[in-house]
Amino acid sequence: MSTVQASNRLVAPVGDLESIRLLIAGDLKAVDRLIERRLHSDVVLVNQIAQYIVSSGGKRLRPLLVLLSAQACGYRGDQHIHLAAVTEFIHTATLLHDDVVDESQLRRGRKTANAVFGNEASVLVGDFLYSRAFQMMVDVRNMRVMEVMADTTNIIAEGEVLQLLNCGDPETSEEQYLQVIRSKTARLFETAARLGPILCESPPQQEHALARYGLHLGIAYQLVDDVLDYDGSTKEIGKNVGDDLAEGKPTLPLIHAMRTGTPAQAQIIRQAIEHGGRDHIDAVIDAVESTGSITYTARAAAAEADSALEALTEIPPSPYRDALESLAEFSVSRTY
Repeated sequence: MSTVQASNRLVAPVGDLESIRLLIAGDLKAVDRLIERRLHSDVVLVNQIAQYIVSSGGKRLRPLLVLLSAQACGYRGDQHIHLAAVTEFIHTATLLHDDVVDESQLRRGRKTANAVFGNEASVLVGDFLYSRAFQMMVDVRNMRVMEVMADTTNIIAEGEVLQLLNCGDPETSEEQYLQVIRSKTARLFETAARLGPILCESPPQQEHALARYGLHLGIAYQLVDDVLDYDGSTKEIGKNVGDDLAEGKPTLPLIHAMRTGTPAQAQIIRQAIEHGGRDHIDAVIDAVESTGSITYTARAAAAEADSALEALTEIPPSPYRDALESLAEFSVSRTY
């Protein structure tokens, strides 16, 4: 895809994802060890499915946010390791459930867990990961953390239901769609970034700033996913191009194309959303491109990344704040 550029006024020098990981390599290794240890179950199938999905090559952005936000606020301790693992477990559980609901067959370049192990097992192991995450939260013994995480998982569930209601509905508005991604995707980003200052008992303005950063980062990240669904390659993005359309999801490029395209283009997109599948994928992609809907969505993502960067002005300068800035840029410049 064309690189999505945030404004020159705010964007910091870009560090790639590996450079960011290198900055907190010790913490990430500790998170990986903890994940491996806490994934264990006496039930063999639980082990198999949990290991399959957790080891499937995700970017681990949510754990990164927990670790970087804690370090940016000067945290000294090890509870951020536990909470980084918790966020990854919750995210993984949502992936297992999403893929069943969406009947997805490909994620991160290989077959989904439900395609390999079946829907029933995938749903139940997702439940196992949720419950294990809450066991680990209790270990932290911080009621504020419990409150934030409990609210977050509830809002994510609401977002998933909202998305289900929107599927197959071409009347979904831009604001309705944005509400879905704020709840379903961006809320966990927001919470991951908030956990660091909570652990540090930072001033409220720093907690609110990092929460805003995470929220806008999560929205930007999802909007770029929307762009990649029509302007990426299967090899790079790890799923089939047009998967969202095949599932009848009215994402922002489609909503904008229906609003600005010709009546014929709007009708083709409407039918594609109502019926799902890829029968009209070429015509839909042509409509999305010719109406400038990919550019529109990319610009919306860049604006969200700018808002994320603005929020960081409340955080003291450090290599960890620099890394958070670079993550915002990565979120909109990535091609996978």
